[in-house]
Amino acid sequence: MEKILALTSNQIMFIIFSAVIVMFSILTVTTRRILRAATYLLFVLVSTSGIYFMLQYQFLAAVQLTLYAGGIVVLIIFSILLTSHINQKFEAVSWKTIAFGTIASILGIVVCITSILQFQFKASTLAIQEINMKIIGRSLLNYGENGFVLPFEVISILLLAAMIAAIIIAKKVKDTKI
Repeated sequence: MEKILALTSNQIMFIIFSAVIVMFSILTVTTRRILRAATYLLFVLVSTSGIYFMLQYQFLAAVQLTLYAGGIVVLIIFSILLTSHINQKFEAVSWKTIAFGTIASILGIVVCITSILQFQFKASTLAIQEINMKIIGRSLLNYGENGFVLPFEVISILLLAAMIAAIIIAKKVKDTKI
């Protein structure tokens, strides 16, 4: 009982964020309604950015909030609303799929836990360096070596193509014989 009371506020917040991530991740993949799945995914992504804020990775947390929670989820929701499948309910999952999914999940958990437990973590002897936002900004806007503009552009074109393809597939009318 004393150990439970000795938790710091950071540990309590980590437990809350972790519980939200696990719970809403499970709800995201198990719900049969597509709009609810997108909403649950939003909670997962916002909680992940909360963990980044706790780790003092403000830039990564801001990117997580703006790109993923703000951009991708809104894109998914607009795609759902555009295709008029808001009330679509997925068919029930068969017992075979549940069994194979459970086996795959358990194997994944075993692999992750054994990898973490076998890894030899070593403390760093390097001094903490100051984060220079100008260097990060230049790297994000650079096309050359260590630049990130080209990968962002490729990903944005890929996402646009995926959204257009999803809308075309969803709007496709079944051919009728004349």
